[in-house]
Amino acid sequence: MRRIAFLAIAAGCLVPLLASAPASAQATRTWVSGVGDDANPCSRTAPCKTFAGAISKTATAGEINCLDPGGMGTVTITKSMTINCHEVFGSILASGVPGVTINATAVGSKVILRGLQINGIAGGTSVAGTIGVRILAADVVVIEDTVITQFAQQGISDTRSSSKSKMFIRNSVISNNTGAGINLGATNISLTDIENTSSVNNLFGVSAITGNSALIRRSVLSGNTDTGVEADAGAQIDVDNSAISHNNSGIQANGIIRLSNSDLVLNVTAVAGAGGQTYGNNRINGNGATGPALTAAVPAQQ
Repeated sequence: MRRIAFLAIAAGCLVPLLASAPASAQATRTWVSGVGDDANPCSRTAPCKTFAGAISKTATAGEINCLDPGGMGTVTITKSMTINCHEVFGSILASGVPGVTINATAVGSKVILRGLQINGIAGGTSVAGTIGVRILAADVVVIEDTVITQFAQQGISDTRSSSKSKMFIRNSVISNNTGAGINLGATNISLTDIENTSSVNNLFGVSAITGNSALIRRSVLSGNTDTGVEADAGAQIDVDNSAISHNNSGIQANGIIRLSNSDLVLNVTAVAGAGGQTYGNNRINGNGATGPALTAAVPAQQ
């Protein structure tokens, strides 16, 4: 009898603790679906409907996954986070606002976007989205297997000013934006690495203001109404094994643009500005005008 009484007392003591526990703790993995509901806990069996609904229920450094290729809505990301819709291609339609805003201010923040279709519907009957991916703060941003298209301003706008900032763009298409496809718009960006990516039919393919540096590899910068690759004074861009074609200017080298093993062809003008350099293994042909000659780029170490 004493043991039963003790257990009853212990159980009574636990009831207030259980009552005070949070009804739904943040999960390390959450789910969204086109037929979900943001009132749900965002589990696989009870998914949320939008990224914005899921993000508050996802722990820092957690991951949001898509169950189906529905429209998941615009989102602002303020903490380390992965949005991964790789197998089902989650969609964002933006009207009058950015598609994704990244403003993760904590030291060491990392934001990963994978497998998204981000559409600003510029040229349609609705108000166009402003910027595809607007990056205000985060130590590291990774964009993979993503399409960013038809925004009234830039496809990707990176305005971070920290020297610790890094951006990696892989296997993506940035197209049909009124402004630059990829705009590096603040000083002291320590690393931008673009690989196997097409930035086509924008105003600029890639543009970088003073203080930025970027490496572009195995990519296509084509059909842009102004310039394929543009570097302002004080910016440096290296382009390797890439195609720069059918732009008004292939490269605008007010800063330094170094080309290696690349095609600079079929532009109205191949080169504008005096900062273009070559490693001597490029193919420059079929342009309406060549422009200033590229100077020899000499590696610092042989």
